[in-house]
Amino acid sequence: MNKCWSFYEKIINEKRRQMNEPKTFEEWLSENLKNREEAIAYLNAAIEELIDEAPDSKHAFTIALRQVIQAQSGIAEIAEKARLGRESLYKTLAKTGNPKWNTVIALITALGFKIRVE
Repeated sequence: MNKCWSFYEKIINEKRRQMNEPKTFEEWLSENLKNREEAIAYLNAAIEELIDEAPDSKHAFTIALRQVIQAQSGIAEIAEKARLGRESLYKTLAKTGNPKWNTVIALITALGFKIRVE
């Protein structure tokens, strides 16, 4: 499991213990990714893993991007904003998807986020 998911999984497990809430990790993650700052931090963590070439990080950013899109507004709405086909976007954001750079930029822009290099 990569750093991005294991980090959030530790947090959710602790919160579940504290609150005795029977939420799954996926439910908790989806709830938290509705928050703009959390979504940005999550995508940045996935990018860091990609840069660090962590094991299993090849598709970490694609999966993280899909999870953020689903939590923020859904595939159909983002596909429309990005002027991409909904069906092809599902394929692009699948576990084995390999999005092109211009697609990533279009999706990030449709989410209202920005990419920058530091």
